[in-house]
Amino acid sequence: MTKGDEGGFFEGHFQVKRKNQGKYFALFGNPVGHSLSPRMHRAAYEVMGIAARYGACRVENAGEIVPMMKSLGIDGASVTLPFKEAIIGSLDEISASARTIGAVNTILNRGGRLVGDNTDWIGLVRDLKDYMPIKGKTFAVLGAGGMARAAVFGLLQEGGIPVIFNRTRERGAALARAFNSLSLPLAALDDFRAEALIQTTPVGMAPDTGSSPLNREILTNFRYVMDAIYNPLTTKLLRDAQEMGCLTINGVGLFVHQGAEQLRIWTGREPPLAVMRQTVLAALREGHPEE
Repeated sequence: MTKGDEGGFFEGHFQVKRKNQGKYFALFGNPVGHSLSPRMHRAAYEVMGIAARYGACRVENAGEIVPMMKSLGIDGASVTLPFKEAIIGSLDEISASARTIGAVNTILNRGGRLVGDNTDWIGLVRDLKDYMPIKGKTFAVLGAGGMARAAVFGLLQEGGIPVIFNRTRERGAALARAFNSLSLPLAALDDFRAEALIQTTPVGMAPDTGSSPLNREILTNFRYVMDAIYNPLTTKLLRDAQEMGCLTINGVGLFVHQGAEQLRIWTGREPPLAVMRQTVLAALREGHPEE
């Protein structure tokens, strides 16, 4: 069963796009009600003068996404948890970076052929480089899912040294083997020091904002702590990190940069980064991320 959690063409019932009706874009995931992708993308389209609609759609499994995109004539889609890895086998074509990462967060409908790409790694690298150099620095990457894979790939592309920590040791080790990197047991974080920690799990994401994946004492091992979560603006992990004297990076920059790269892929045009960032920050600070 599919449910539209955002306004626009997913509300109520679905209609096949008619000719000259503008562009259709969508977010697919479960859940999606917390996402600011619709608000951010709509603000960008308005500034760019593009006649486009963007809706968020909760699906129960990855197999629903491709038939829906083709039947509704959806021009491009964002893919979020938990379908970034599962969607790969259903697409007509995969970019080299997405295939290496093993996760897709962006789909382009190219004349009926659905092409999967990954912009998460681009978003992470572009945002991280605003704060610190990557080359030659060691990073503790927490998690082993799609975002962790994108982080490891991006760090390696920029000459960084990722070390993977995951609650399930076997999954962390599998990720490390895929990228010829090192993985260590989660307990080893107690004595592990690095320039930065990058948190890629959903722990602490709205609505579960009171949770953190790590004990605060561990955070003193890192100069920087980055959380890929953007909602809430400051997760419990980041609050703890600030109190322990770390420099913190929230997920807003990553989110905006990955969305901007999606826009480049879908439209071939330069996105309004400042407007996109302002839109996200305004929604988070209002405390009303959902429309």
